[in-house]
Amino acid sequence: MPPDHLTTAEDTELFIDTLARVAPGTALRDGLTRILLGDTGALIVLGNNDAIEHMSGGGFAIDVEFTATRLRELAKMDGAIILTPNADRILSAGVQLLPDGSLPTEETGTRHRTADRVAQQSGFPVVSVSKSMRTVALYVRGHRHVLEDSAAILSRANQALATLERYKYRLDEVASVLSALEIEDMVTVRDVAAVAQRLEMVRRIAGEIADYVVELGTDGRLVSLQHEELVSGVEEGRTLIVRDYVPAAAADVSVDSVLASLDQLSPTELLDHELLAHAFGLGGGSEGLDTAVSPRGYRVLSRVPRLPDFAIDRLVDHFGDAQRLLAASTDELQTVDGIGGTRARSIRESLSRMVESNFR
Repeated sequence: MPPDHLTTAEDTELFIDTLARVAPGTALRDGLTRILLGDTGALIVLGNNDAIEHMSGGGFAIDVEFTATRLRELAKMDGAIILTPNADRILSAGVQLLPDGSLPTEETGTRHRTADRVAQQSGFPVVSVSKSMRTVALYVRGHRHVLEDSAAILSRANQALATLERYKYRLDEVASVLSALEIEDMVTVRDVAAVAQRLEMVRRIAGEIADYVVELGTDGRLVSLQHEELVSGVEEGRTLIVRDYVPAAAADVSVDSVLASLDQLSPTELLDHELLAHAFGLGGGSEGLDTAVSPRGYRVLSRVPRLPDFAIDRLVDHFGDAQRLLAASTDELQTVDGIGGTRARSIRESLSRMVESNFR
């Protein structure tokens, strides 16, 4: 998982990219494993720039294609190994690195202190292999992450998958209730908040699993397949519910601002329906949660098979809310620009089936 104090999106992206480069199944991970098995240490920098050149001394340039065996052999020497950022070439080896000693670090070992400071000063990820501890640590802009055995990560990933499955089941339940209430025109702010809450919970657990998948590399194929199946449609559902219920009259509230507000809610805040309603720009206080609201019809129309986005937008713009859409005749649907006779009949049949199934 990305560490909490990697505050910028750029730092988080670099951390995830670095995890992917050293994941099981990659040539670099193979080389690191060979170094550990060979009972040697190593200091490996993933990138080269003026900052690296300035702090470098000694060593020799080789600029050859990267292989795991070459990395293993070069690690037998003292000094750092400099690779290209994507680890496809070995640029130099046996390099003595002298970073700025004033940079803060909590590391005590010489190799680890150097790795931490080089990562901070250069901006490139640094990999440190400890001979005595038999561990591999990544240093990314002030953060240290120790690579774990795949079995330990798989165990946590499977626990997260079980949790995600339970939350997804509950999401499907509350989403079905909301759909039924939309057809009956009985939706309240509380109902919208309940679905939004479950969507956010599912998204956040899914995000954790996605990070595990990156770190597992080829060992995470089955986890990846299960993850993709469980999160299918979640992002779309999140956008649809916001488009349906964001107040049209509020100048300072938009779909993007609501999505951003939901992202910023802490796990504790996510449990509070009032805060969720506030993110939508709906209601005020506990009494506001029982205020009736009407959807525009995006979620309803998303259930119509093979209906393109442009048609959904035009139908919503024309009719204004879900109840008018549900009551519209084929002829009325056909008056909308881009909705021909065949498509109008298909929409009418789908909407009728929704209404009928809701009252069975």
